[in-house]
Amino acid sequence: MHDLPALSVIDLAAGYPNDSRAIYDVTFDVMAGERVAVIGPNGAGKSTLFKAIAGIIPFSSGQISQGGLDCRSSHSLIGYVPQQNQVDWNFPATVGDVVMMGRARQIGWLRWPGKRDWDEVRRALALVSMERAIDRRIGQLSGGQKQRVFIARALVQNAHVLLLDEPFNGLDPAAYEEILTTLDRLRDDGVTVLVATHDMESATTQFDKLLLMKRKLIAYGDAREVYTAANLKAAYGSRVSVLQDPDLGTLIVTDEHAH
Repeated sequence: MHDLPALSVIDLAAGYPNDSRAIYDVTFDVMAGERVAVIGPNGAGKSTLFKAIAGIIPFSSGQISQGGLDCRSSHSLIGYVPQQNQVDWNFPATVGDVVMMGRARQIGWLRWPGKRDWDEVRRALALVSMERAIDRRIGQLSGGQKQRVFIARALVQNAHVLLLDEPFNGLDPAAYEEILTTLDRLRDDGVTVLVATHDMESATTQFDKLLLMKRKLIAYGDAREVYTAANLKAAYGSRVSVLQDPDLGTLIVTDEHAH
């Protein structure tokens, strides 16, 4: 069992009713504890990929499995953290209440959380160093703190795979470091993490692998394999300029979404 990928995606096609193939030909494996940056231009299908893996939208063909289990029976083992602009931060809830929402499947309908559920909430908040904020209103938190609370909400459902959609957007340098520290803790805990990001610098320095896509998979592997002129041109087209340094062999990328 330990040799099985934590997440396996095979020949996936998915999308919405008016475009059931918003993404297609997507195949990759991620091992337990690995950290993968999912990169590509706006409209590349990064969010669609995450929503299909998390079971929020259906996939029209292919297979997704978590730890060898069909994802249709293991969605509770996959946690999804949406982009911050998709969340109503004025909702009058405490940090503890927001994290407890992740326990909905375990608690069941029309039942109140018990001691075990609150213990799990505190454990998840401790993993992201937010346990002292359990009684604070979610709207009072900084951007980085909000992200960590939503990571805790995903973890409290005992997620083995975590999908973070643009978690670095709008964060100041301190909050950015907070999220990276949290990701390090999750790696130590054996949690597999996929992060959709436009931040090329962090993608190439803070992650084990890169997954580059533009509706379909263009390249997957370590930075040296993926971060090539041909691959970047295939993904970003005329919006990217790639310069090869003859001495260092590094690639310098200029793009409206790549920094």
